[in-house]
Amino acid sequence: MVENKDLMDKIVSLCKRRGFVFPGSEIYGGLANSWDYGPLGVELKNNIRDFWWKHFVQQREDMVGLDAAIIMNPKVWVASGHVGGFNDVMIDCKKCKVRHRADHLIENAFPDMQGDGKSPEELTAIILEKKIACPYCGAVGTFTDARKFNLLFQTSIGSIEGDKSTVYLRGEIAQAMFVNFKNVQDTMRKRLPYGIASIGKAFRNEITPGNFIFRTLEFDLMEFEYFIREEDWEKYFDYWLNAQQEWLKELGFSDKNLRVREHAQDELSHYSKKTADIEYLTPFGWKEMFGLAYRTNFDLKNHMEKSGVDLQYTDPETQEKFIPHVIEPTFGLTRLLLMTLLESYREEGEGDSKRVYLALPPKIAPYKAAVFPLLKNKPELVSKAREIFDELRQHFTVIWDDRGNVGKRYYSQDEIGTPYCITVDFDSLENGTVTVRDRDTKEQPRVKIEELKDYIVTKLN
Repeated sequence: MVENKDLMDKIVSLCKRRGFVFPGSEIYGGLANSWDYGPLGVELKNNIRDFWWKHFVQQREDMVGLDAAIIMNPKVWVASGHVGGFNDVMIDCKKCKVRHRADHLIENAFPDMQGDGKSPEELTAIILEKKIACPYCGAVGTFTDARKFNLLFQTSIGSIEGDKSTVYLRGEIAQAMFVNFKNVQDTMRKRLPYGIASIGKAFRNEITPGNFIFRTLEFDLMEFEYFIREEDWEKYFDYWLNAQQEWLKELGFSDKNLRVREHAQDELSHYSKKTADIEYLTPFGWKEMFGLAYRTNFDLKNHMEKSGVDLQYTDPETQEKFIPHVIEPTFGLTRLLLMTLLESYREEGEGDSKRVYLALPPKIAPYKAAVFPLLKNKPELVSKAREIFDELRQHFTVIWDDRGNVGKRYYSQDEIGTPYCITVDFDSLENGTVTVRDRDTKEQPRVKIEELKDYIVTKLN
């Protein structure tokens, strides 16, 4: 990671300039905390998502998948406790009228002070005692008392005016896995322990402190509910905490930028008996990257009581019936994309020779290779390069680039994280080889054209 206070500004600029992330609704002035993923951003996001799905679902015998509706029966959110208890504590500046999340206001002013889990009265007292200023107008002592706001987005369904029902956009993706527990068990006949995994959008009507795509109104989650016997919860809590950290290493994350923080009792969600976060050292402090919670049997028990449907598990050998307990590893996909960019950003050299590149693991890079003709005004070079390009893109994502000189093309591909650049030159026409430049080492071995696909695939794997 580049040790630079301006790193976030550099990441935001790169994302806009190179097509990773755009401000949402930009031509109409935008919408706060709304972002659109451009051509490169959607490729990177999908590659991370697919790598997660393959690693945690497809390559395991004890995991199955689920893709559920975003809008659910509102009774789900009453039973889960979200309608009554899914709140953030907000506070308003009476001078500039900007609303803030009270715990974030404290933590941004005093990074070593924990605000999450404190009551509105405690947060109000801290803000007054510490003379915390409004980040927008700089005023001190102009805040209202802190108070709770529910985070669920409300909407309505119904085609006839006056005949509408209130429903909610999901504030988390977990509940669908709980309400479908019986369906999955009846169809898949899985034995404990096993998990149900899901990827999808969640929505929270919260005030965010900015920081680009770190915290937004809508975001993508990847998580699974891992169903276990109660007596095994500590074993599987430790197992999944280690598994989350090991997966981060496969994504190229350094231990020095990661830490585990266990939640204090007053921070725990209403459903959790133990929660730990894997935090990442961002330019704006240590921030949650992944979460891990022991949810006990809170959710299945509540849905069983409220719905009247038996959600117990029956042991196929002993015929014992019980409500399984749950370990929940949560991976924020949107947030992980930002932290992947932060982790992979590199600068080297000075002035005109300065090189900026993203040291992305090849398996998640938006493009695996770029193909160049040495000169675009030489039809024989362009034809051979096109032939190679058309062949390679049948196997992995490849980009064609014939802009400017080769040196500028290298730097352009470096900046978007393309791991390999293939140049077709006059020697290619003579001996059937091309140069393959490595993004990180800048080495340029010559590779036979007929061996090129296998060479790149081996590197990717």
